[in-house]
Amino acid sequence: MSYTIQHIAKLIQATAVIKQEVNIEYLIIDSRKITFPSTSLFFALHTHSRNGHTFIAEVYERGLRNFVIDENIDTTAFPDANFLKVANSLIALQNIAIAHRKQFETLQVIGITGSNGKTIVKEWLNLLLQNDYNIVRSPRSYNSQIGVPLSIWQINSTHNLGIFEAGISTYNEMDKLEKIIQPTIGILTNIGNTHDEGFENKEHKFLEKIQLFKNCSVLIARENDCKIHNPVVPSEKFKPTVLTWGFSNNNEFVIQYINKQKDNATISFLYKNKEQQYIIPFTDEASIENAITCICVMLVLKFESQNIATKIALLQPVEMRMQLKKAINNCYVINDSYSNDIASLNIALDYLKQQSGNQTTTVILSDILQTGIPQNDLYKRVSAIINQKKAHKFIGIGEQLNKHKHLFENSIQQTAFYNSVEDFLLHTNTHHFKDEFILLKGARLFAFERINDWLAFKVHQTVLEINLSAMVHNLKTFQNHLQPGTKLMAMVKAFSYGSGSVEIARLLQFYKVDYLAVAYTDEGIELRKAGISLPIMIMNTDEAAFHAVVEYNLEPEIYSFNIYHTFHQYLLQQGITNFPIHLKLNTGMNRLGFDEQDIHTIATLLQQNNTMVVQSAFSHLTSSEEAADDDFTLHQSQVFLQYCNTLENKLGYKFIKHIANSAAALRKPFLQMDMIRLGIGLYGINNSKMQSVFIQPVATLKTTIAQIREVKKEDTVGYNRKGKLQRDSKIATIRIGYADGFKRSLSNGVGAVYVKGKFAKVVGSICMDMAMIDVTDIDEIQEEDEVEIFGTHISIEQVAQACNTISYEIMTSVSQRVKRVYMEE
Repeated sequence: MSYTIQHIAKLIQATAVIKQEVNIEYLIIDSRKITFPSTSLFFALHTHSRNGHTFIAEVYERGLRNFVIDENIDTTAFPDANFLKVANSLIALQNIAIAHRKQFETLQVIGITGSNGKTIVKEWLNLLLQNDYNIVRSPRSYNSQIGVPLSIWQINSTHNLGIFEAGISTYNEMDKLEKIIQPTIGILTNIGNTHDEGFENKEHKFLEKIQLFKNCSVLIARENDCKIHNPVVPSEKFKPTVLTWGFSNNNEFVIQYINKQKDNATISFLYKNKEQQYIIPFTDEASIENAITCICVMLVLKFESQNIATKIALLQPVEMRMQLKKAINNCYVINDSYSNDIASLNIALDYLKQQSGNQTTTVILSDILQTGIPQNDLYKRVSAIINQKKAHKFIGIGEQLNKHKHLFENSIQQTAFYNSVEDFLLHTNTHHFKDEFILLKGARLFAFERINDWLAFKVHQTVLEINLSAMVHNLKTFQNHLQPGTKLMAMVKAFSYGSGSVEIARLLQFYKVDYLAVAYTDEGIELRKAGISLPIMIMNTDEAAFHAVVEYNLEPEIYSFNIYHTFHQYLLQQGITNFPIHLKLNTGMNRLGFDEQDIHTIATLLQQNNTMVVQSAFSHLTSSEEAADDDFTLHQSQVFLQYCNTLENKLGYKFIKHIANSAAALRKPFLQMDMIRLGIGLYGINNSKMQSVFIQPVATLKTTIAQIREVKKEDTVGYNRKGKLQRDSKIATIRIGYADGFKRSLSNGVGAVYVKGKFAKVVGSICMDMAMIDVTDIDEIQEEDEVEIFGTHISIEQVAQACNTISYEIMTSVSQRVKRVYMEE
């Protein structure tokens, strides 16, 4: 469904400058994610760190000609573009979505909110109902003030059920989302602690969330969370019939018992005086609660209990994160088994482009099922998207893709088609894939995990999971605390604190940080070879690396007269002038940098010789996270500014000034100056000690159990008989040792790991490649069970404290032989 540009102008009450007639099919808010520019409308939105109007020229260059703006700009610079001027671009986006939703007033829509489980419930309902409805739903976690309008825009006349989630972080947000979604059936998953800081109290947050349901016919909620009958909610403002589930007989859905077995759980229901039983293939509490919610929805939709039981037993875990893993022949595989539709395909292709840089890209796609779109139209559209995203190779798997292969063969460099995964594996050799990024995008029916396993780079079972979505959250958290105009330099030295330099740098480049910093020249070279174009500061360089610094356009730190003179001589020999450098000033760290007595001399040399130009001057704070040293931090900043003033007066030009690290940027905003250096905070460590700042853990170190044995009291475990048992014990050997980064100082009960919902202490000495843990008190533990070394349940800070060291050391100590797996939600 499309709208004319004139119609949209009327809907959003815009002052319009229309140069050409066009039908709008796509709404765009990200300059990096344009697929069909001629029929797209770009909304120049404001965020804390970005102004969409600054990207209009870039978007115009990419062929897009339709813009919604809320600032005055020189439209004559874009002679054939349409501009719709409004008071607020975000409100205009929301108003278009509201108008679009009203075109489908008879559409049944399920609206979901809560603190946890929204996306799981949405995806499970899609799996359970997809054979009975043609469903439109939120892509991934598109549940924000921006994401919800984009989700609603997907609705077309073929759909007969919508499933949309809504998330809020403060008051007065849900009312807007309710007007956009207009749900007919409501689901409240739960009310937890997420985003508590945006509300006065829990009751306030509850009242805000339930605004989504005020015009629903039915609301389904957990008994423990649903307070609809509380007198603080005026009944005349709340229309739905409230159906709760729980163990008490006051609920419409009465849970009689939940019986957990080894691999599944049996739930006994009482609904409308009829007893029902359902077996779900999960035993964890969160999955059980989410499955109960789905069962309640299906009962409300009048599904027969036997039909529900059949479907619910086939539920599978929903992988909500795209995984990036090292694969055979120097390849990387992005495994996106989360969903397979047009919207999620676009998202996955953007991620493929973000991660691949300049390397070859291959897309392996299955048939896209149950879209309601005629097959020829569907695959013509898919072919156009693949071509627009510039994938180098395309492999189609499924009868429909094979049938429509002529739509792909003329527009994509290399193509191949197979009727099934079995057919693909039979006729394809792993040698066909080398030095490329491979996207796996398949409907669950096709079981693409077989291809994923076939391509996997075989290593031992210890992995470091890097949650890229958490890293983006942390980046945006710091950006939201920046003063207007303050730039951000991200530290990716030491293999990005152990997380993987190239992968992290690609993410940061995609999210438009201003600078990167690495420790040594070879790290910068690696980033350049991977297609990173951001400015890169080299913090430690020497004469042997000067040629590479210039060749790869890297910007060295100049911290002494010796390094200045040797680099100056090199530049003279090469005939190079005004090469960008960063001047290191010593204000109290006493490690590297020019001292007070050096400032006038280095400024004179820079001015007279003209071989270098100062991009920035900076210094290191010694203890910005320590309140006890705040006076010294202030002293350092004052000395730094004095040095900078001397330099600028002598040089005759301004440069970037930066002294604030992660902690200083949060604790002392006045120290942000022109730029901050974001290091450990980006990777999930909040050493500012500010409780109001929520930083998500990025890295999770995991391994598995190799063997479990019974060991008698008084027997010993490990080298030198250090682990003497005080009771008959069950000892598990796990596949990680000090060569992997599991510190030996955690031996003999000092450290613990997390397995099967409980903590297990280390027994005996940690070995080079393995360690032993006491699992005596953990029920139903098995060999191959997953073990967390640090992550969600054991923080890096806790491990560092147990080792009597700092978080930096723990993160950077994880061995390169440990496989990095990258996740994006």
